[in-house]
Amino acid sequence: MGTKVLTMLEPLWQGFPPVDPPAVSGSASRTLAPRYESVRSARAFTRETLQGWELDELFDSVALVVSELVTNALRHAILATEHADATPPARLHLMRWSSRLICAVRDPSDDSPVAGEADSAAESGRGLYLVDSFSDSWGWHPLAGATHGKIVWALFRLP
Repeated sequence: MGTKVLTMLEPLWQGFPPVDPPAVSGSASRTLAPRYESVRSARAFTRETLQGWELDELFDSVALVVSELVTNALRHAILATEHADATPPARLHLMRWSSRLICAVRDPSDDSPVAGEADSAAESGRGLYLVDSFSDSWGWHPLAGATHGKIVWALFRLP
């Protein structure tokens, strides 16, 4: 992986579980338009990326987590603002190591993610509960420096 890509991804390493950034064996990212249809395109992007990495068997779990992270970014950080089109976009990052896969969604909100109650009758509020249930670990951290926003990530151990 080139030095330019590692430099671009540098803010992602802060707050992640211990990983060796130069050992990344695959990395892909996509900017997400400020509309809910981006959830569908994020799943398609995830499918294509996992197929390219020969990790098709992880698609169901990873796609569910990606859907929840992207939905939360859109709902709470992008579309909740009065001028969603002028708000910096969310971005989906997928990174692969020999034994791990990380899905990360960057958004322009400084607010921490809040897990809702896991009420099976509720229409919403279960997103982070599902992320916690389907991934091996997850977390978040604010972006460093002058950049506003945060990254919410989920880690999957690879078979």
